[in-house]
Amino acid sequence: MLVITAALVACGRGARPRKQPPTPVRVAPVARIDAPLTVVASGVVEPMQMVAVTAQVSATLMDVLFKEGDYVEKGQVLFRLDRRQLAAAADQARANLARDEAQYVAAHKDDERYATLAELGFVSRSQADQFHATGVAAAATVDADRAALRGADVNLSFTTIRAPISGRTGNLLVRRGNNVSPTSGPIVVINQISPVFVRFPVLSQDLQNVQRAVASHPLTVDAVSTDSAEAHERGEVRFLNNEIDSLTGTIMGRAVFQNPKHRLWPGELLFLTIQLELERGVLAVPTAAIQTGQQGTYVYIIDTKNDAETRAVTIAQQVESLTVVPHGVSLGERVVVDGQSRIRPGAQLSVIGPGADTAISRSAAGSVDTSVAKAKKR
Repeated sequence: MLVITAALVACGRGARPRKQPPTPVRVAPVARIDAPLTVVASGVVEPMQMVAVTAQVSATLMDVLFKEGDYVEKGQVLFRLDRRQLAAAADQARANLARDEAQYVAAHKDDERYATLAELGFVSRSQADQFHATGVAAAATVDADRAALRGADVNLSFTTIRAPISGRTGNLLVRRGNNVSPTSGPIVVINQISPVFVRFPVLSQDLQNVQRAVASHPLTVDAVSTDSAEAHERGEVRFLNNEIDSLTGTIMGRAVFQNPKHRLWPGELLFLTIQLELERGVLAVPTAAIQTGQQGTYVYIIDTKNDAETRAVTIAQQVESLTVVPHGVSLGERVVVDGQSRIRPGAQLSVIGPGADTAISRSAAGSVDTSVAKAKKR
């Protein structure tokens, strides 16, 4: 028993502490990129024009030549009204013009004839003046008849109602067979949706940057309907209001989107990214490398000996999967992007390929080390 105990003590004194295997991690280099300086906001789509189509004359609605919700082009025929009464009024005005033109011709000839007789002394000057006045009145009557005919023709043309703008039609507010008039309200509302406005608020703290950018160059705006949407529409800031809302602390801006595929609809809520300027050649690391602790943000740097080093950094805007780091790292340094939870400062690291799993690699390394230790013990 004493021999066995002594042997165990001797073995224990000769055993060496097992060295921890390197921690497997994935790394990425610090790179230079061109980073856009952006402002984010939420906006609401508004039609560039909205026209309430109303009848200009009183008549019965006979034909509706579109379907509700159709996209119509400017000048396209939308409605036809009963034109019989207005056509009769135009015919009457035309007949009055023909009658008064004939009377004017006769009055003009009498004027010329009596003017000649008055010069020869066969009639008095007073008689000649009376015929001259009759001729002038007849000419004025013809001019009035021509104006009345033009008005009748215009009213007759109003029986065919055309789209004043290109856009999307809404609900049909008056059905076929109803009487319409200038005072009966709109028949349909058309919204112009190509192009469209997007109204959005700008925070007061961003106002100076936005104003400075607007004064120097056109501002590009990217809009998406949801945070996770991949397809986006691109527009341009065209207007900033001239006062700040004292209740919200924001100033209203407006952007124009061409919207060629009609994907933006009036009233739709959008998430906007406004590019103010482009910062060229700034340092950036993958966003996955950024860690947050009690002392602020930091990253793990892997040095030339594959040892871990904690480095405090300052971060700026995020560009897709990268984050701009103005201070704390240098170009070409390697930062850990996966496996940070198993790292301690000064630990030995093992860089693995992009296809490997750091957790599996860690357990595999441990099992190999354990099997080697058992073999040595045996």
